[in-house]
Amino acid sequence: MKLLDMGLGVTGRIATGAPASTEIQSKLYALGVFPGVPVTVLRRAPLGDPLQVKVGPSLLSIRACDAEFIHVDMVS
Repeated sequence: MKLLDMGLGVTGRIATGAPASTEIQSKLYALGVFPGVPVTVLRRAPLGDPLQVKVGPSLLSIRACDAEFIHVDMVS
């Protein structure tokens, strides 16, 4: 599942990020978005862009176009 498709309050773990673009992948890694880290979608802007997410202990705003590259495994 993509981060963009996750519902509000749903928690998952980052599976892969931006396999098609090393530029986006390096930006996400710098923000702490890398495989194995828990991620929760907290809010969406009124028009759906950006998303506010909790990645590990940090709160981030991620553009929808970047969230589409982040694949998440659901946590039960």
